[in-house]
Amino acid sequence: MKARPAVAPAMVKVLLVEDNAADARLVTEFLLEDEPQRFNVTHAPLLGRALENLHAGGFNAIVLDLGLPDSQGLETLARVRAEAPGAPIIVLTGLDDEGLGMQAVLNGAQDYLVKGAVTSQLLRHALEFAIERANVEAATRDREERFRELTENMTEVFFVLDAQFRETLYVSPGYRTVWGRSCESLYARPGSFLEAVVKEDLGTLRESIARVQGGEDVAEIEFRITRPDGEQRWILTHGAPVRNAQGEVYRIAGVCMDITERRRAIEALEESEARYRLLSETSFDGVAVSEQGIICEANKGIAEIFGYGMDELIGMAIVDFIADESVVEVQRRMAQDVSGRYELFAKHRDGHKMWIEVAANSHFVRGRLQRVTAIRDLTEKHSLERRYLQAQKMEVVGRLAGGVAHDFNNLLTIISSYISLVLSENTLAETVCDDLKEAAKAADSAAALTRQLLVFSKQQVIETKSLDLNEVVLKAEKMLRRVIGEDITVVTKLREDLGRVQADFGQLEQVIMNMAVNARDAMPGGGQLTIETANANLAEDRVVEHFAAKAGAYVMLRFCDTGIGMDESTRVRIFEPFFTTKETGKGTGLGLSMVFGIVQQGAGYITVDSLVRKGTTFTIYLPRVDAVPVPEASAPAHASAHGTETILLVEDVEEVREIVHRVLAGHGYTVFDAVDAPSALARSVSYDGPIHLLLTDVVLPGLSGRELAEQLKRMRPELKLLLMSGYSAGDAVMPGRALGRGVALLQKPFTPETLARRVREVLD
Repeated sequence: MKARPAVAPAMVKVLLVEDNAADARLVTEFLLEDEPQRFNVTHAPLLGRALENLHAGGFNAIVLDLGLPDSQGLETLARVRAEAPGAPIIVLTGLDDEGLGMQAVLNGAQDYLVKGAVTSQLLRHALEFAIERANVEAATRDREERFRELTENMTEVFFVLDAQFRETLYVSPGYRTVWGRSCESLYARPGSFLEAVVKEDLGTLRESIARVQGGEDVAEIEFRITRPDGEQRWILTHGAPVRNAQGEVYRIAGVCMDITERRRAIEALEESEARYRLLSETSFDGVAVSEQGIICEANKGIAEIFGYGMDELIGMAIVDFIADESVVEVQRRMAQDVSGRYELFAKHRDGHKMWIEVAANSHFVRGRLQRVTAIRDLTEKHSLERRYLQAQKMEVVGRLAGGVAHDFNNLLTIISSYISLVLSENTLAETVCDDLKEAAKAADSAAALTRQLLVFSKQQVIETKSLDLNEVVLKAEKMLRRVIGEDITVVTKLREDLGRVQADFGQLEQVIMNMAVNARDAMPGGGQLTIETANANLAEDRVVEHFAAKAGAYVMLRFCDTGIGMDESTRVRIFEPFFTTKETGKGTGLGLSMVFGIVQQGAGYITVDSLVRKGTTFTIYLPRVDAVPVPEASAPAHASAHGTETILLVEDVEEVREIVHRVLAGHGYTVFDAVDAPSALARSVSYDGPIHLLLTDVVLPGLSGRELAEQLKRMRPELKLLLMSGYSAGDAVMPGRALGRGVALLQKPFTPETLARRVREVLD
């Protein structure tokens, strides 16, 4: 192996500043005698010449005599250092100026040599040592400068303190930004580094300082400080001991970082997670997290929806909750990682089927695919929607039935009136009279049918009063026993302190009779009908058959039979008009629909519970009132229905208006006709004489009969009022409501005798 050739040392360029030529020659010879290629010497006899050379640059060292013709002493050193601040300087002094050499070293010279004691070896060693020392100092200065640039441009705070943690030896400018205080305040006041620390955190911080003082590195200590403006900041610090040559800890160094925003972000995240957990745990919705279809996390909502315990859910498969007809769809969505909302059938732990809404989404957590599934139980919602649609359908049918009844009542009024007029002439053959009487009976039956339609459609004008429901039941009970037969036992359970209801006595009696007949038909082989009354309170969220009930106090009327019951498909249609389970010709299908209409018209609710071969229970809730019953005034007896008063007749149906005019005129009254409210008002204005009675239909084009009456009463305060009604839908005052005090009603259809008698009663 060949030896690696030695690397020649770099040439050292020396500036020799010496005014004595002999001394200059001697120094040059010392440097060049052994290694002529090692040193390159430039001689300058004067300081001015030396400064010119230094300005040109390129010198590695300077040998300087302080006593020059153009400069003396330490001033010479100062001027040379100013021109070449980084170059090492060796000062030459005389034998009696060694003290001056020492002062020169203290003022920046690397070394000094005494003339007369200089040897070539000593001179070369001094130069090389000076150069090396200068290089080390330059490197140190460079490192310090880089460290200073680094620390002064970073937000972190670097610090160095004494071992007692009192005197601040160094703190980076970041201290001003983080602490809001000047660095000079730390240098000036010992022990001030800990002054800004929040009192509650001082104990933990002092413990950490003691550990560093004991020689232990301490990382990630968190504490709070208070800035002069009152703001608190979170600080993360790392402290480390600094040892001397003997291994003793004599300083503590470290770095501080402002982690306030990080802490706030962590706290916000923790708060968000806490809110999420709270929402998840208090939500009515269920939330489950699954991996590969297996539940790994779930909230209480899932347990409550499906009837499981929380400890049972973890490890169950998602498809365990899905009904058979929806399993394939769920598996497809999971396999294809389909997100979004959809509805499907699920199954409860007890086996009953449920309708649920699912919202699913997937995300990666630590490299694993997780699927978050939110579940909402829609079973009750779908049930309510079905009930609402059923109620809407019944409302539409009711409006149709009311419209038909209104028109039909007008026709029946005409038919019945003309039949009565013909029969009253007594000029017809007996067989003809008999035929007309049968036609009158048919008209009466048709009128009864229209009344049932009006009750169902809640368009019958009613007269209400404060009633004791127990009294209504007791009065109807005797008749019930004759209607339903001896093979059915009627049991009554009537509460003694029962509240009162505001209702029409005849309507309630009709409800009891219809319910009893319905129960009789459900028990062809006999059984028991129980009629019960009680006080009840309904909560706001209580859902009854077709509506969400209003909270409040109610009186309950319940009918329980032991009959054949009904299935669900029959139960949901039980109140529809013309719906019947009886054979053709054995029922109109209006009995229960009329009950429904009466209850709804009275602001009540009705529910049905029934099972096949288990019987049926109808429960009616009517609002409880505190009204005191008002004694009824007896009407005076009249010998005749005739009179001589003036009557203003308002009826928009021409045929009805003509027959009413004919009947009243035939009984001696003066009758003025009007087709609507404007013509009636005009007739009243144009007639100067007294008008004793306004006989008007409830429903008129434009203003209603009640509104017309209010205007005429202001013109004629003595005017009396009799309303005619085929039905009251569309009227602003009367639809589905009770009559006001002092308002009389003539319900269509009516006969001439009924019309004349009712007019006479109102006038008297």
